[in-house]
Amino acid sequence: MEQPLAVMTRGLSKSYGPVRALRGVDLEVRRGEIFGFLGPNGSGKTTTIRCLLDLIRPSGGSLRVLGLDPQAEPVAVRARVGYLPGELRLDDNLTAEGVLRFFNRLRGDRADPGFIRQLADRLSLDLNTPIKNFSKGNKQKVGLVQALMHRPELLLLDEPTSGLDPLAQQEVLRLIGEARAAGATVFFSSHVLSEVQEVAERVAILRRGVVVEVAETAALIDRALRRVRVRFRQPVDTTVLAGLPGVKVLEQDERGSVLLQVTGEMDGLIKALAAFPVSDFESERPSLEEVFLAYYQDDRKEGTP
Repeated sequence: MEQPLAVMTRGLSKSYGPVRALRGVDLEVRRGEIFGFLGPNGSGKTTTIRCLLDLIRPSGGSLRVLGLDPQAEPVAVRARVGYLPGELRLDDNLTAEGVLRFFNRLRGDRADPGFIRQLADRLSLDLNTPIKNFSKGNKQKVGLVQALMHRPELLLLDEPTSGLDPLAQQEVLRLIGEARAAGATVFFSSHVLSEVQEVAERVAILRRGVVVEVAETAALIDRALRRVRVRFRQPVDTTVLAGLPGVKVLEQDERGSVLLQVTGEMDGLIKALAAFPVSDFESERPSLEEVFLAYYQDDRKEGTP
């Protein structure tokens, strides 16, 4: 049986005058998964999320959120979603408790006050402090609590750990994992690629308003570039290695140690090394950050976003 989808977009496009923010985004997010949405500033991540909630209208394409059309049923969609915007704005004159009470009333008082306090305690958030006295990080905590407190079916989180210290970041990742374990779907964008690697089962990479890759996180890392350290019994001529497809010599010393970067399959390198006196071989999988940056190498050379 085909797994139902929490989020589906087909050919989603959005233009702001002459600027094409989205150029045909295709996404399928399965229910019950944690899905990472990656891309640099200006790639269209926030625009996509806002379209999913009908906060802005797309220029073309189709989308469904929890099986509903957000344009036809925006209230029904938002009632089942917990949303943390990338640019959070709160009433400075209210306390954190007042803000959360306000959001809870909008949702029909669905959130349990005890659960709200539990979330606040775990994030070290003082509910009695006025918003105007909060740092950016504490305001972010208020936004996280309001997104989580009604135990929504779907969490749409735009940079959820922005402005938080490392301990709070780890607690947020635990809360995300617990929400998923309770049956929620989590769709979140982030610039902190290590945290995406830690919790996301699949990721989509957005480039200039187009999804260029969707893959399981582990598979994406596994098939991408690797660093290989080879130690030879004596110095060797690495010209043959440097000429192999996908192999680049990063550094070499006079003691016979060579650091290589390998893109794609390792088979060609392994066969070539059989002709050399190898004493040691170490292969290191890349981080998600290295994979991500590899997609934008050409953009950085060209100076484009």
